[in-house]
Amino acid sequence: MAFNIVLTGMVLQATPVGDYDKRIVILTKERGLITAFAKGARRSGNQMLAAANPFAFGQFEVYQGKNSYTAVKADISNYFRDMANDFDKACYGYYFLEMAEYYGQENADESERLLLLYQTCRVLEQEVMPRDLIRAIYEWKTLAINGEYPNIYECRVCGKKEKLHFFSDRLQGCVCSDCQPKAGGFGVSDSALYALQYVISSSIQKLYSFKLTDDVQREFIELVITYFHKYENHEFKSLDFLG
Repeated sequence: MAFNIVLTGMVLQATPVGDYDKRIVILTKERGLITAFAKGARRSGNQMLAAANPFAFGQFEVYQGKNSYTAVKADISNYFRDMANDFDKACYGYYFLEMAEYYGQENADESERLLLLYQTCRVLEQEVMPRDLIRAIYEWKTLAINGEYPNIYECRVCGKKEKLHFFSDRLQGCVCSDCQPKAGGFGVSDSALYALQYVISSSIQKLYSFKLTDDVQREFIELVITYFHKYENHEFKSLDFLG
């Protein structure tokens, strides 16, 4: 006998099935990435009509079948309608959803990834900082959650923690001034390095609370985007809309 369970999560993807149903992918705090069928979700008056759409965040009451879940009810606390109705914001938002689906794991504790996605969508909707900076922060923090971020706390050659004025893609981390002549690497300012370290080490609640000068912001964004897409060997379809 199947018992209903309540999961906190966000809808990442929704696909029509049959005449009236939807197949939805939800990133949940308790069970990671799940696939659920929302029966009648495309029928007017159905209680899942609004909930079975991308960006919907809240509590989903589901029961588990042999191969998937069935969503029977939802209590949505945020639909992110303002963001979804703005084309430019939506392009960034769908990129964040796609990333969360790609990296999310089934039957895993994805509370940190879900919180990152939720907080990022809130910041994007409220326009508290430039969108390309939000994107870079989201990408860099995703690397941290995945445990795949480069070593930016000590020299990759000698282990020294001082004079980390260079970054090497090849060595995947920082190089000190003494080792750079042989190890190579391009210059990174102290301010940009601090921003990189801050994003990795800070709580998600405080992730979007810092400000950068224009020059440091450009340096930070360029380094993050270049590194992320060099070492994350996956082409995200939604990136085509970001230019």
